[in-house]
Amino acid sequence: MEFRGFTSEDFDVFTINGLEPRMDAIKSRIRPKLEFIGKELTTYLSILTAEEIYYHVAKHARRTVNPPADTWVAWSANKRGYKAEPHFQVGLWQTHLFVWFAMIYEAPNKEAFGSRLKEHADEIIRIIPKNFVWSLDHTEPDVIPHQDVDVKYLMKMAERLEKVKKAEILCGINIDRNDPILQNEKQLMKKIEQTFEKVLPLYRLAKSKS
Repeated sequence: MEFRGFTSEDFDVFTINGLEPRMDAIKSRIRPKLEFIGKELTTYLSILTAEEIYYHVAKHARRTVNPPADTWVAWSANKRGYKAEPHFQVGLWQTHLFVWFAMIYEAPNKEAFGSRLKEHADEIIRIIPKNFVWSLDHTEPDVIPHQDVDVKYLMKMAERLEKVKKAEILCGINIDRNDPILQNEKQLMKKIEQTFEKVLPLYRLAKSKS
């Protein structure tokens, strides 16, 4: 397919009532674009991380009643899935596109990652750009601006990762649905790549064995 970015109609998919009608629209309008991005960035991420990276487009297969409020493509070093791994994501809510590094609650090593985050909190605060955001729940669109996060706050988020079973942490950017960059394929792909480069230290920290 020829990818030309995302339009208002893509974001409006999440206003469609009913599971089947919304899923039909996701499959026809959004999923082909996520497949394109997934394939396009897999080699880039493999080089960036120095690992064999695989992409996974959300299928929402477990849903039986409630239609999804967002959808995404994720990349991880596991060919079979991404939820138990530190991973990267690009996806859409009704209001914006998101680009994340993510460690969600299924990951068995998130407790160790929380510990390493605390050890490197000063460095992380310094290297993450001020316009980035954090999330503590991938199922909600709410975010915490990085400019509002100091070392103490990051330590608190990291400690939650260590102690709370359902705890998660994500870091990246949101792009408003009306931002012109979303309709410029080359600029958008470059922005996604630049974002992944900025959160790469978090990914490496999450993958670290020591």
